[in-house]
Amino acid sequence: MDLKSAARPSTVSEQTEIWVESLCKNFGDNTVLRGVDLEIRRGELIAIVGGSGCGKTVLLNHILGLLQGDSGRVLVRDHAQPDTPIVDLSTFEDQLELDRIHTHWGVVFQRNALFSGTVLDNIGLFLCEVKNYEIEDVKPIAKSVLSAVGLPSDEEFLNLDVDSLSGGMAKRLAVSRALSMNPAVIFYDEPTTGLDPTSANQIHELISSTHLNQTRSQTNTTTIIITHDKDLLIRLSPRIIMLHEGRVLFDGSFEQFGHSKSPVIRPYFELMPILHNPA
Repeated sequence: MDLKSAARPSTVSEQTEIWVESLCKNFGDNTVLRGVDLEIRRGELIAIVGGSGCGKTVLLNHILGLLQGDSGRVLVRDHAQPDTPIVDLSTFEDQLELDRIHTHWGVVFQRNALFSGTVLDNIGLFLCEVKNYEIEDVKPIAKSVLSAVGLPSDEEFLNLDVDSLSGGMAKRLAVSRALSMNPAVIFYDEPTTGLDPTSANQIHELISSTHLNQTRSQTNTTTIIITHDKDLLIRLSPRIIMLHEGRVLFDGSFEQFGHSKSPVIRPYFELMPILHNPA
C-alpha cells in the first residue's frame, strides 16, 4: 500500500461511528492538522500511530470534543438517543450536550487520571455524577468491571487507596473505570507507556479480551488506541491509521502496514520498538 492509498471516505453510512472531514487545526503559527479525513465504523478496533508531533493527541481531543477545529468537522453517534443519530460536535451550544455524548464513551488516559481516594471512589465518580447512581448501586458494577480486568473485587480492595497500586494495577483500574460506563466507544491514549514489559503484555491482552468480549455480547463496542507500541499492534492486528505531517498517510490493515515500502512508514515501523521504552 503506497502513500496515496489513504483515500478520503465516501459518505456517512449506518455503520459510521465517527466521521472526521477535512479537519484542520492551527496553534498560532504551528499547523498540526492539515485536512484529516477519517471514518471509524461501529465495532472496529483502530490504532492511530505516527511520530511525535504528527497530531495524534490533537485529533483525539477533537473527537472527544475537547478542541474545536479551525475548519472541517467531526461527526459522532449520539447513543443517548434511541435512533443513535450522527451529530456534528461543532453545533453543540453547551457542555451538557457534550456530556450526553460522553456518558456512552470510556476514556483511558495515558497517565490514568486516577484521583486520590479509594478504588471504589474512582469507579463511582462518573457513575454518580453523570448517571446519578447512589454509591450502593455502584458496588455491584465495580465488582463486575474489576473482575473483568483481572483485579480483586472484594470489599478490602474496593476500599484500597489507589496510591498503593502498582503501575499495571493502576492501568487496569483505569480500564475498569472506563468499562463501568458500558461504553459504545472506548479510547486508549498510549495505554502501555511507562509500563514494564510484563505489565504491557497484560494490558495488550486486556484490550484484546475487552474488545472481543464486548463484540461477542453484541454491544459492538468501538475501540480506538493511540499508540507507539509495536508489540501491541502485532498482538491485536488492528486497522492502522498513520498520521504524518497533519494528514492521514496510511489507512489499512496491520499486515499491509508492516509490509509497506513507503519511505515514511518503513523507518517508522522499524524504529517502533525504540519508541516504546518501558520504564
